[in-house]
Amino acid sequence: MTRARREQISPADTPYYHCIARCVRRAFLCGEDEFSGQSFEHRRQWIIDRLILLDQMFAIDICAYALMSNHYHLVLYINQQQAQSWSDDEVIARWTQLFTGPVLIQRYKRGEYQTDAELDKVAEIVAQWRERLMDISWFMRCLNEHIARKANEEDNCKGRFWEGRFKSQALLDEQGLLTCMAYVDLNPVRAATSDCPEKSDFTSIQQRIREYSPEVEQTEQSPDKPVLKPFSAKQADSDFAIAFDPADYLELVDWTGRCAREDKRGAISSHLPPILSRLNIDAEQWLKAMQPSGIKPCRAIGHLEKLKSFAKQVGCRWLRESQQFSPLFSRPA
Repeated sequence: MTRARREQISPADTPYYHCIARCVRRAFLCGEDEFSGQSFEHRRQWIIDRLILLDQMFAIDICAYALMSNHYHLVLYINQQQAQSWSDDEVIARWTQLFTGPVLIQRYKRGEYQTDAELDKVAEIVAQWRERLMDISWFMRCLNEHIARKANEEDNCKGRFWEGRFKSQALLDEQGLLTCMAYVDLNPVRAATSDCPEKSDFTSIQQRIREYSPEVEQTEQSPDKPVLKPFSAKQADSDFAIAFDPADYLELVDWTGRCAREDKRGAISSHLPPILSRLNIDAEQWLKAMQPSGIKPCRAIGHLEKLKSFAKQVGCRWLRESQQFSPLFSRPA
């Protein structure tokens, strides 16, 4: 059953969300059509270019992404503090780079004389735009509509391009965020389109590896990529960074990619990344969760108490999928 977005997104509980959009057509979003032999691989760069623009316009940070043949994943952070710090003029400048805006706003930008009533209306419009610039639904709308229009124009056709509304999952705590980010970054490895994270094109993990390794940046010229929300293990950086050590995260994804394969289901390496121990995540359950069918569709990821609080906040009595995370996050500290 389709649920209102207010029942899925609650910034009061968490600013982190996992979003998924899937293409409806047989002709893949970014893959190759086996029947016609036509390649749509160039559309991956369409999405990257649009993400770069939207990242500059919205108060929404990109934590992770993976562009697959017929769908894509994003892990997003709602940066409310940034949106509230913008002046009214900055909000107008950002919004009007995406949309024209009413005549009243155009007159305001030109500095033409306005009455008090008109200025009050301008303030009302700006307040609405400020809310939209930190709204994941508007971010995804500006992304998906743009890609759908370009694809339809290229295919010389009309109609639905996306399967439906994008799906979203609330990431309620550090464990939920870490699990989802690794799951997204390892999509190409699990789909057998890449054998290691650093060779997984159009993923945030490849981008982070290249940014983390100076040697790679000096020898390889890569196209523009969206600015990713940084990692930092320092508590003082918690307002603008993801609270993990970058080296630990890269090690964890690399370790998981090597272990979470069909021929090594549930295998535990002796070299266990310390980040799992610090977050009290069971290593064996972690590897099972990283399998293609490891995380069932759900509206939120996190500890049981966090899930209860989120359910209450969005007006649900219970999240029936929540039991799948009990084994993963239930190790005692």
